[in-house]
Amino acid sequence: MENEEVEAQLRGWFTGRLPEEWFDGPLEITLDREEITVVGALRPPASAAGSSEVERVAAVEGAVQRFREETRERRIEVALEAEHRFRRKVSWGVAVEGERVMFTTLSVPVMTRLRQSERRVLDTLVAAGVARSRSDALAWCVRLVGRHADTWLADLRDALQHVDRVRAAGPDVTS
Repeated sequence: MENEEVEAQLRGWFTGRLPEEWFDGPLEITLDREEITVVGALRPPASAAGSSEVERVAAVEGAVQRFREETRERRIEVALEAEHRFRRKVSWGVAVEGERVMFTTLSVPVMTRLRQSERRVLDTLVAAGVARSRSDALAWCVRLVGRHADTWLADLRDALQHVDRVRAAGPDVTS
């Protein structure tokens, strides 16, 4: 099954499990081999309309914190059910007024082999105080590439989905 189909299935499952009043619009579902990320849009607080920037930011932060506290138990129940059913951990977040706030995220160790020149890059980032460790430095590098290569990565993901479709339409070689 293609990733888009799986995400659509998950979106439907979570939409059916969560109270309708929680989110304003469809859920954003992202998944990989280890994690399902569920992000819902919150309605902006009414008190934020026409307020100063400082008031608006504070109102949004308060609304996010209130939602997080008020929904915690139910989100945990749904996450446990989803983790059992889909064999992946669940992370939660919200989007409001252009801001995205993640409540939980999974940090997964990734093994890699680096040559000395690559390790020196990480060590320079650590020595400069940009990162606390080689692991943090590598995560920083990945975030930086992701931020500056969004279009290219999106094109690459589209190409991979096309490969999946072609592969699925090919002959059955298991017989």
